[in-house]
Amino acid sequence: MCELFGASLKRKADLKNYLKEFYSHCTMHPHGWGIMSESDGSLFIEKEAVRADRSDNLKYIIGTLPMQSITLAHIRYATVGSMIQENAHPFTALDKNGRRWTLIHNGTIYSGFELMKYLELQKGDTDSERVFMYFMDMVNAAIDQKGELTCEDRFELVEELALRLSARNKFNFMIYDGELLYVHKNMKGTLSYEHDENGYVFSTQPLAGGEGWDSFPLCRVAAYKNGERVFVGKHHNNLFIPTLDYISAFDAMNI
Repeated sequence: MCELFGASLKRKADLKNYLKEFYSHCTMHPHGWGIMSESDGSLFIEKEAVRADRSDNLKYIIGTLPMQSITLAHIRYATVGSMIQENAHPFTALDKNGRRWTLIHNGTIYSGFELMKYLELQKGDTDSERVFMYFMDMVNAAIDQKGELTCEDRFELVEELALRLSARNKFNFMIYDGELLYVHKNMKGTLSYEHDENGYVFSTQPLAGGEGWDSFPLCRVAAYKNGERVFVGKHHNNLFIPTLDYISAFDAMNI
């Protein structure tokens, strides 16, 4: 029960107002914040295990944030894992070819025996980190087999990840590989997007009054590059239908 934000734009734009509104939702997601931003051609990731509106660091980051063409942001509600910095999103790592991958995740992995071996290897204790470690092993195994991975190869890997782990799990995510931004959701009403001539902005909840926002398609991965949608995957059948307990938890949070 976290919230995700992402942007893929053709031209750099000021995202401060989007991010201020996004992080204002932290009253319902008080267990940490994170952001991936770009400056002078380099990616920077900052995160803390504190409520976003209580972080002087975040206030400074947003206040001084340069124009952006690619951004990820996250606010956390801790359903799995304690309130420590290692559990805050995004998660990031280099693959064997030196490509940096970054992930933010919204949901809970109820069924995921594939992830069990990472319990003793991870730095924190979230299912999201285990998902990321599992995916990086997928990427590195593909590199061992193929060498350099094309855009198509990388898209297929993300699509395979979504297919493997979305069964019986809520598995909304955004992944950035330094070139492509991959987006996926498999629960109704949990991710929207705004599209204009400069590109795409994504958010768990529509921002800026909700006008001009559409629901992101269910149960398929899409990939974006420089504000253009470049790949759309096949539809899968792993729609997450929440149980009564899950719905009650959302109602308690007024979501």
